[in-house]
Amino acid sequence: MSTTATYQVDGMTCGHCAQSVTEELTALDGVSDVQVELVGGGTSTVTVTSDAPLERDAVAAAVTEAGYALTPPRSLL
Repeated sequence: MSTTATYQVDGMTCGHCAQSVTEELTALDGVSDVQVELVGGGTSTVTVTSDAPLERDAVAAAVTEAGYALTPPRSLL
């Protein structure tokens, strides 16, 4: 059974940016799909499908390796 998680990423401006993030995330163990909804100059949405839930720190490290940053999680308060 797969799991899907959505993350917000700052700093991506083009297709090459999205490709860099996709490559780093697909290198994580268990990741089967990565979809990027690019918002040039804004906060883009990245959806990751994997075999099991991923640690946020692992996702953040992969995004950082690509040269970008996850936005902090939003509080539901």
